[in-house]
Amino acid sequence: MHTPRRGFLNTILSSSFAATAAAVLYPIWRFILPPETAESAELSATVERAAEMPPNSGQIFRFGQRPGLLVHTPEGEWRAFSAMCTHLNCTVDYDPGARMIICACHNGVFDLSGRNISGPPPRPLESYSVNLRNEDVVVSKV
Repeated sequence: MHTPRRGFLNTILSSSFAATAAAVLYPIWRFILPPETAESAELSATVERAAEMPPNSGQIFRFGQRPGLLVHTPEGEWRAFSAMCTHLNCTVDYDPGARMIICACHNGVFDLSGRNISGPPPRPLESYSVNLRNEDVVVSKV
């Protein structure tokens, strides 16, 4: 008669150990393997107040879920890049004094073509195309 009780208790104890292990391991598993996020379907963005930007200035703008950088070069050209540094995804900004794109996190430096010229960034910035439509500045993926 003791055998059915013992079997029942063993089943309950092993189930509780399995449930405890699952409760501990599942969050660790979800942290190690984060869910896949789909890239934004947005392929263009209109930059507000860009027409008011003087030459030799830059502006951060939202491009989908990521920041973008619009630069009005000293020569009057418009250039746009991803504002995420290729080293550790810090946000880059335009430095009008140096006429370079700078990553303040680890002193990464990019030229006005987006090429990495100094510091730890391993790749150039992703570049976007810029079009002027009436008084709007429209940035699109290349």
